[in-house]
Amino acid sequence: MSLHSRWPRALTASWLPAVAWALTANLFAMPAWADDAGKILKAMSDYVGSQKVISATYDSDIEVITPDLQKIQFASSGQVLLSRPDKLRATRTGGYADVELIFDGKTATAFGKNINAFAQLDTPGSIDQLLDRLENQSSLALPGADLLLSNAYDVLMSGVLDAKHMGQGVINGIECEHLAFRNADTDWQLWVEIGPRPIPRKYVITSKAVTGGPQYTLRIKDWKTDAPVGADAFAFKPPADAKKVDVKALREIDEVPPGVVAVAGGKK
Repeated sequence: MSLHSRWPRALTASWLPAVAWALTANLFAMPAWADDAGKILKAMSDYVGSQKVISATYDSDIEVITPDLQKIQFASSGQVLLSRPDKLRATRTGGYADVELIFDGKTATAFGKNINAFAQLDTPGSIDQLLDRLENQSSLALPGADLLLSNAYDVLMSGVLDAKHMGQGVINGIECEHLAFRNADTDWQLWVEIGPRPIPRKYVITSKAVTGGPQYTLRIKDWKTDAPVGADAFAFKPPADAKKVDVKALREIDEVPPGVVAVAGGKK
């Protein structure tokens, strides 16, 4: 017997309209503190941008919609270590790819461990400049990279049509402020840790322009700003048998496995 079949039909019919009306009323009659969304986002951006060293781990899920409208989700995990203004190391490991991105302030290296090949770009500058350049390189882009920018508030608020402070939520046992934003083609939500460290703990992007509304979800864990950084933390030492290729030839390192013909969610 299914869980739904255990509920008396008459009782279900009687309370469902009332619950639906209450939920609708609560969602559209937002309290005064709904205007705090921008302030909370700005506090998060200022905090993250002021940290010279950040290390964290993350889990990410990306949804795709297949041509026959089936929604499928692919999961990955990884680590990020950055040292402002111009050092970054990040990994992403999933069921189909194992990728590492290293930036030493001059050269960005993408290493596909699963294919034992790497590509390098000469791109001297800051972390912000690197992430901006990689934004359209879907296979190289970092999950939620816009959260790490020194000017995250300006980037995130660009194109925002509506912002709401929905209330509070708990992510991995941590109490957070729950924010919701709307752009022309996407809705996105952010959960920010409450307290003196407004850390972004969860980030969800919904693609409204795609049938089925696929989502990209990022959960951030193990956030540290005092992690020791070794002298070779941002140095790339390729395996002896690794092959250097052009960045366009660096295939099979995306979160979605090759051969899946689908439309993915996740770009804000």
